[in-house]
Amino acid sequence: MTVQQSLAPRQPDPALGQIIKLACLAVGGQGGGVLTGWIEDLARANGYAAQATSVAGVAQRTGATIYYVEMAPYNGGPMPVFSLAPASGDVDIMISAEMMEAGRAIMRGFVTPDRTTLIASTHRALAVSEKMVPGNGIASSEEVRAAAEVAAQRLILADFEGLAVKVGSVISASLFGGLAGSGALPFPREAFEDAIRAGGKGVEASLRAFAVGYEAAQAGVAPAPVAAPKNHAQVVPQGSAKLQAEWNRLTGRITALPAEVAELALPGLRKVVEFQDLAYGAAYLDRLEMLVRQDRADKAHAFSREAAKYLANAMAYDDVIRVADLKTRGERFSRIRREMGAKDGNLMHLTEFMHPGPAEIAGMLPAGIGRKVQDSPAWMARLDRWFNKGRRVRTDTMPSFLMLYTLGGLRGWRLKSLRHAEEMAHMERWISRATAAMGRNYDLAVEIVKCRRLVKGYSDTHARGQSKFDRVLAGIALIEAREDAADWARRLREAALLDEEGKALDGAIDTIRSFA
Repeated sequence: MTVQQSLAPRQPDPALGQIIKLACLAVGGQGGGVLTGWIEDLARANGYAAQATSVAGVAQRTGATIYYVEMAPYNGGPMPVFSLAPASGDVDIMISAEMMEAGRAIMRGFVTPDRTTLIASTHRALAVSEKMVPGNGIASSEEVRAAAEVAAQRLILADFEGLAVKVGSVISASLFGGLAGSGALPFPREAFEDAIRAGGKGVEASLRAFAVGYEAAQAGVAPAPVAAPKNHAQVVPQGSAKLQAEWNRLTGRITALPAEVAELALPGLRKVVEFQDLAYGAAYLDRLEMLVRQDRADKAHAFSREAAKYLANAMAYDDVIRVADLKTRGERFSRIRREMGAKDGNLMHLTEFMHPGPAEIAGMLPAGIGRKVQDSPAWMARLDRWFNKGRRVRTDTMPSFLMLYTLGGLRGWRLKSLRHAEEMAHMERWISRATAAMGRNYDLAVEIVKCRRLVKGYSDTHARGQSKFDRVLAGIALIEAREDAADWARRLREAALLDEEGKALDGAIDTIRSFA
């Protein structure tokens, strides 16, 4: 948490006509309206005239709702004239229910160093624009923090979302506590708590969240506890001595690897075993150990270190079986209930949108039959007609849940399927291409290994990623004899991650063709 300047209660500034101006940026579902209502009720209950307005944003996080409150002491007589919306450079208190919304407030000029107290939650709710980027499109919270430290007169940052969830409430209550603890309003703590009680709904939970938010602003936030490392032994059923012994044997093989490689090999092993079984994990280590033997210690085993990560990703691909398995896990239902704020006595209906294409259906068939079906336009048209329809499946009902649960249990069938054969063939071509480059240009070989990050996801997302991967490797073939081949390979990979359509990649390949 960050707190700048004194936390003494703020008194209205006579130069401003004693009007206190407070704005709040909140995304749908964060309770911005409830928070604004509490603030308005708080002001009126303490002898202030107050007015609250809101300007709704649009859906899907392309905009957030702006809530605006103006208040001033009132002892009768003419009512103060209040504004309907905040103006740049004219906000005393800015509350942001998410880190990037704090950044938007700064960009719009609502936060100024001469007067604004900025109270913001440091957690992130990703915008659609961030999710759409094929690579890592997450904006930097640190840049917003740095800008806030310059832009705000007083700054209070804490994970108000995490604090609220921990005590079984929502962020609006913890932000209200942060506002009280900041001293930015001339009202005592008890007045804030009375405003919550007057609301009459979820009072106890809201008061708990208010208390932790208040303490965060008053005393600072203790560092979040470091999560204990996952117990990798839990990947096998408890009570099975034979399976546990096999798991221990596999992890023992990892200890024999170079330390740089072992660091990523352990989570990689866990991933492939969870995806399939222990024998599949042994196959993963067989491949990795082979690459380590070809690697160079003087290069800190950079090649096999990257391979430990991307080899696991390639072997644990997303198919129909894995998607069904993930959708029927108990922890997923618990997480959704928690995110939706469902209580023990609430019934929750969960609807999944299923849209299997003909390629996914053919991919589940035995490899030989699947290839014949895939090569037959007539059969693919039939599969498209039978299955390629958007379906809404209620997985909170027994028939739909059992259907997905059965699909998720077909791990034993997976290794015989066409999809598995295609994934393994594609993986072998990638590994062969990378190892072939190692002798000529070690850095290029490492970059080729890293190109595997382009292939991920399911259905159309996977197809687009694999297409980009193949195009990047085709572009690398044009420049692999150059001394700066590794640098160009990196540029091609980064261009492929810039946009979904691959326009930046097309431009990079055209540039290479112009001189290759």
